[in-house]
Amino acid sequence: MLAIEAVGLRKTYAGLFGKRAELALAGLDLKVPRGTAFGLIGLNGAGKTTFIKSILGVVRPTSGSVRVLGGAPEDREVRARIGYLPERLHLPNAWSPVAFLASVARLKRLREYEGEVRRQLVRVGLAGDAERKIGGFSKGMRQRLGLAAALLGGPELLVLDEPTDGIDPLGRTEIRRILGEERARGATLFLNSHLLSETERVCDRIGILSKGRLLREGALEELCGSSTRFRARFAPGFDAAALLGIGLAAGDGEGAFTCEAEDPAALNGILDQARARGALLIELARDMRDLEDVLTEALGSQGAEAPKEPAA
Repeated sequence: MLAIEAVGLRKTYAGLFGKRAELALAGLDLKVPRGTAFGLIGLNGAGKTTFIKSILGVVRPTSGSVRVLGGAPEDREVRARIGYLPERLHLPNAWSPVAFLASVARLKRLREYEGEVRRQLVRVGLAGDAERKIGGFSKGMRQRLGLAAALLGGPELLVLDEPTDGIDPLGRTEIRRILGEERARGATLFLNSHLLSETERVCDRIGILSKGRLLREGALEELCGSSTRFRARFAPGFDAAALLGIGLAAGDGEGAFTCEAEDPAALNGILDQARARGALLIELARDMRDLEDVLTEALGSQGAEAPKEPAA
């Protein structure tokens, strides 16, 4: 079962006042299975926003097709099953969070929504500000309120455009917890974020978009990991020189080493040699690259640079 399916999706914006037409999506093919957390990444102008608008039924494709939750994005029944947090969130400053969420609940045709409104305010940490005017909210508080609106009614698909924008590190942890709860109940997450470290922590599948084309797509472990490279960490007291002589290389961090092993037998052979030299293994994992490195590599052939992680 697919939450999102795009086939040959193409979108061209007509040029105005003599300007050339702009190709935003160039025959995009993408499948997002239900229940997954999918992250779409790429540089500004890659086509991410146009794709989001396409799956929300805001933009009609020039050619190709897109289906969401098994139906057309323009179908009101389909749209009622989607929760959306936009990147540019406009909220009524004179309203309170309770009044705003009540209006969203009515638009979603939710019944007896008062308890649901209060529940979502508690989840996003705004229960104590439920009756305040939104005009006095910080950017982070506005973002939390927008997330609460997206969560109303337990949607099957959550489309989140920069969900942690303006949120402090502790708040990001809370939002990750909430998104984990949503996945646990079976919701599909579709995330667009410039915070690549957040994307890594939330998503299990990644798509890299550039100039309207999907450069890479797959499980995070497949894109960032290596089937033959491993990280090992040993307890203090080992002989570093002895370990370096058996195929281990010094890694980052205290007691950390890396090694190449073609199969489990080769890996265990290296570890057996390390143990024979008195080293006690306390951690073993596949060596994972940062998502930023994968993005830089994917864009390398086009001469583009990956965005740097903004400071928290």
